[in-house]
Amino acid sequence: MADKKFVFIITRSFDNPDIAAGALQLAVNMKAFDTQLDFFLMDKGVLLAKKGFAETLVWQNKDQFSPVSSLLKTLTEDFDAKFYICASCVKHYELDKAELIANAEIKPGTFLGEMLLERQGLTF
Repeated sequence: MADKKFVFIITRSFDNPDIAAGALQLAVNMKAFDTQLDFFLMDKGVLLAKKGFAETLVWQNKDQFSPVSSLLKTLTEDFDAKFYICASCVKHYELDKAELIANAEIKPGTFLGEMLLERQGLTF
């Protein structure tokens, strides 16, 4: 399965933490099979890259998923997953003034386009 490549495009956070948690849980499960995947955060999803933000998402509606903060920690620390932040969203969500999580990097939308030319995109 190492030849499969994916980019998870996450557009949700506080507005629907179950969607974000479900995407991150699926990613953890896929990384366990040594699948190559990274993340591109857009719209409200960029807030997941703000250090400490994921810990505020404790009011998830469902119990099926691990907490967003635990999933992010597993993906960054155990699996070294990269989280690319849409450059167009940085100022709007004041990420230019915030400390970012490990493995987070600001990239333009063209970078996402390049990734999608060689990977399968999964949007949440």
